[in-house]
Parts: sequence; C-alpha cells; structure tokens
Amino acid sequence: QVRLQESGGGSVQAGGSLRLSCAVSENVNMGHCMGWFRQAPGKERAGVATMRSEGSARYADSVKGRFTISKDNTKNTLHLQMNSLTPEDTAVYYCAAVSAFCLLNGGFNYWGQGTQVTVSS
Repeated sequence: QVRLQESGGGSVQAGGSLRLSCAVSENVNMGHCMGWFRQAPGKERAGVATMRSEGSARYADSVKGRFTISKDNTKNTLHLQMNSLTPEDTAVYYCAAVSAFCLLNGGFNYWGQGTQVTVSS
C-alpha cells in the first residue's frame, strides 16, 4: 500500500518560513516524478512545484524564488522549503508521487492527506 504523509505545516507570520516534509512509503521509487500542490479556501487545488527523476524542478510563478522542492532518496522523503511567506500562501498543502508527465496541473497517482499552512499578516 502506498502511503504519503505530510508534516511541517503550521501558522506563521508573513515573511516567515516553513519547511514541509512528506514521508513516502518504501514501495514508491523516489526516482519517479514527485510534487507539491495546495488548495486554498474556496479555490481549486493548484500545483506548487514538481521534481523530475533527474532532479530538475518546475515551480508555479507565484512561488518562484521563494519555494524550493527537494528530496532525500535515502530517506524516501520529499521536502518543500517555503520562504518569504505571504497570506496568499495560506492553503492545505499536499504531496504527490508518480506522474507520467510531471506537470503542475496534476496527473499524479498517489496523494497525501495534506497539511495546513496558515500565514497571517
């Protein structure tokens, strides 16, 4: 059974930082495309960042220069470092694994339950 478990969410003031982690079950090859998505209140889920097997990353325009996706293959863990947070970053953040096309618009096979990030002004 594939399991993805996010952690690291919480409340932070604008300008602050958070680091999200996603523990991926060992039956998932970390060489697959991995990604982070978020869903803000009243909005559809949107792509934040994806990382291909060779390590190249793609980011949503709204987070470029502020967020960094990374993975630790030895620990089967995906990370999202979020800096310079703004209230517009408030959302539930989801990690996702395994996608044939590795796009920011979805198409991933496996999803975590999500972790709440709240940024206050």
